[in-house]
Amino acid sequence: MKKTVISLPAIMLLAFSLPVLAASCPKDMKSIDAALAANPSLSAADMARVKELRASGEALHKSGKHADSVADLHEAMKLLGIE
Repeated sequence: MKKTVISLPAIMLLAFSLPVLAASCPKDMKSIDAALAANPSLSAADMARVKELRASGEALHKSGKHADSVADLHEAMKLLGIE
């Protein structure tokens, strides 16, 4: 019984946070796309990493792994200086 009481708040927190994370993925992808369209001055390695993270973030979003998607997208945004 004690485990159920402790687990219930964690499950509820997760259930309420997933839609928020899911909604932020497309917004983050649009921000990255806009920054890339402005031809940022990044090294070739950083540009490749941003594009890799952007693609990974979209794939993770589509597969329902929104926390992982947000992590990748925010790393890309950080490299672009837009976070």
